[in-house]
This record gives sequence, C-alpha cells and structure tokens, in this order.
Amino acid sequence: MIYRTLPHGGERLSIIGMGAGSLHNSSSRDIEAIAEAAIEAGVNLFDFIPSRTSVLAPLGRALGRNRSSVHVQVHIGAEYTGDSYGWTTNVNLAKREFEARLKALNSDYADFGFIHCIDEDADLDRVFNGGIWEYALEMKRQGVIRHLAFSTHSAHIARRLLATGEMDFAMFSINPMYDYTNDSAYGKGETGDRAALYREFEQAGVGVSVMKAFAGGQLLDAAASPFGIALSSEQCIQYALDRPGVLSVLPGVRTMADLRRNLAFLDATEAKRNYSVLGSVAPRNADPSCVYCNHCMPCPQGIEIGLANKYYDLALQGDELAADHYRHLEAHASDCVSCGHCDSRCPFGVGQSARMAEIAAHFGQ
Repeated sequence: MIYRTLPHGGERLSIIGMGAGSLHNSSSRDIEAIAEAAIEAGVNLFDFIPSRTSVLAPLGRALGRNRSSVHVQVHIGAEYTGDSYGWTTNVNLAKREFEARLKALNSDYADFGFIHCIDEDADLDRVFNGGIWEYALEMKRQGVIRHLAFSTHSAHIARRLLATGEMDFAMFSINPMYDYTNDSAYGKGETGDRAALYREFEQAGVGVSVMKAFAGGQLLDAAASPFGIALSSEQCIQYALDRPGVLSVLPGVRTMADLRRNLAFLDATEAKRNYSVLGSVAPRNADPSCVYCNHCMPCPQGIEIGLANKYYDLALQGDELAADHYRHLEAHASDCVSCGHCDSRCPFGVGQSARMAEIAAHFGQ
C-alpha cells in the first residue's frame, strides 16, 4: 500500500480507501470478511455510509475490532430511520445518528467528522444556523471529532466551507466525466473552476478523499460513458490521485471481487494506469491547462513538469509557500530548451514549452 500524509495532523492515509455504499450486496459475514481483507491489504481509510441499515452492524464490528489502525469518516447528517440511508439537516436527528455510528464502531471518537453531503446554499445555511455547525465544532473541541470535514458535489459549496478555516479534510466527486462534461448533476462546476478548486484544496492544506471515481460505473462501460470508450478502474483511480489535494480514492465495494479489483491498482503497470486517451476524447477547453498528470515525462532536461506547473498555479493564487517549493526542485523551468518533447506528448493540448518560459519569468529561474 502507498500512503499520503494529511497536511493538518500528519496521519498517513492509504491511497486506496473503501466506500460502503454498495456493501448491502454482500451478506453480513462477507461484509466483515471484506473489511478485514481490506485492512490486511493496508487500506486504512473507510467511509461509514452504507446504503442499507443491514451493513451498519457488520461493518461497524470489523472496523471496531481494528479501531486503532483505521481512519473512519463518520457523517453528521446521514440518517437511518428507515431500512436505508437518508439525509437530514435536522440537528437532533443528525446528532442522534452520528452518535449511533460511533456506538456501532465501539468508539468514542471519529477520525473525520463530516458535514454531510451539502450541495445547495439553502441547505448549508440550515447547517450553519440550525445547530449542526455548532454541534460539530463542540465535538471537535471535545476531541470526539479529531478532524472536521465535509462532503459535497459542488465547487461553490466547497469554497463556502473552505472559507470557514475549520476544515482539515473533504470528500469530493472527482472523475474525468465530471471534470470535462455536463452529463451529471454530481459534477457541479465548470472544468476550469473545478481544476482551480483542487488547487485551492491543496493551498488550504485540506486533504481530499474521492467519491464516485468511476462515475457510478459509467466510465467503465463504453455504452454509458460520455466519451464513447470504457476506461479501466486503474485509469480512473490514477486520474483522481493526480488531482491536487487528493490523498485517497474510495471506490464503492459490493463484493470481495470489487475489493480485489480496486487493490489491483497497486500492482498495475504505468501503461495500464495511463489515461492519456482522454486527450483525444474529452472536449478541449478554449484555454487548455496542465492537469499535472506527468504524461509529458520524462523531460530530457530533468524538469518535473507537473510540479513546476502546480507550484506556479498555486503561486498565482497567493500561496506563499509555492515559490519555496518550486526553488527546491532539482531542475527549473529556466532549464527548458524548447525541444518540444513535452508539447508532443501532452494529451490535453498544453503548450508546455511556452508554459516553461512563463513559469521561469515568474519565479526568476
């Protein structure tokens, strides 16, 4: 397993996590076995929002037995008053359900306490003014919530929550379909705006766990994909992991076979993870931008092109540390000789040679 570090706190999170939204397809016994197998493989980040109440007890038992070695996302606003998952901004119901999830884990804390699934301004206003926000902050003060977090599909709502300055973590829907098309209500935000948001996550030191990496399976099916081709799970996971701020991807798991498919990413070749085909099927922006995928590499001059672009974009947004990170690179944009190697390899049509001259002028090297 590979791990990435949470900027605020220093916890090491597995790049492959586990979503529980489809676990109801397995029996209680198998649910526990799947969670145990994931933990044995090094998975240590779990989202505790199953779609059915039948999953809560077995998943809670498995995670509870391994509580000290796992990080669990527990949501304030997910509720299970019926047989399946529901959503609420009612503070009393949200509190009761949050505390019930901790009890199911046999735990007195949540690694990540999430303001749950807010996509509309009116709902966020109810969270801020209806008691949920105050409750979440109080739980953080008491240590019941170790890191305050939020989940949303909306770039606009994400920015409102980032602006509180209270967040350490976020769950956001990231995949090529949501980033490059308007084919889903879950991919709210224009391409350039979403790309800017990912940099804002990184600049704020807010780690991101990724939901809907496969767009509900649409990207794995040529007939359902808006691109007309099927991507592999490895391509989708790598795409998400390449976005700024992303620490972990949490695909949903139905069965042990799904878990094995997700973990196969760790042993996949670079060629199998390569998603450069998107450059030929995704709509081109009027102003192509670097997505830091490093498919232009290796640079003959040794420039880490993706990082140079990332630090430049962050610097333009006012990140004071970006310039220092850039200067510590072994090679800089000024070392570019305009050989055109990167220009010919960029799947998204970015003129990297010209971009290197722009970066060098900005940083002075």
